[in-house]
Amino acid sequence: MPNIESAIKRVRTSETANAKNSSQLSAMRTAIKKFDEAVAAGSDNVNALFKDAVKAIDMAETKGLIHKNKASRDKSRLNKKIAK
Repeated sequence: MPNIESAIKRVRTSETANAKNSSQLSAMRTAIKKFDEAVAAGSDNVNALFKDAVKAIDMAETKGLIHKNKASRDKSRLNKKIAK
């Protein structure tokens, strides 16, 4: 544990940021998995889940959690699945 006050504050803020970033990434992955399962099952709400997944990917990209190329690649793969 750090002794300096600014270092203590930095530990606190980094823990908060880590929790927020982890939950955002988890939400993105969950949205993608829900979409994949719906496509496999042939559900009616595939378009809505596609929108949710793309939004989650875009949010993670704008927050800097994933690289823009990864976001583009993921969205492209989702589009391929919906086109089939």
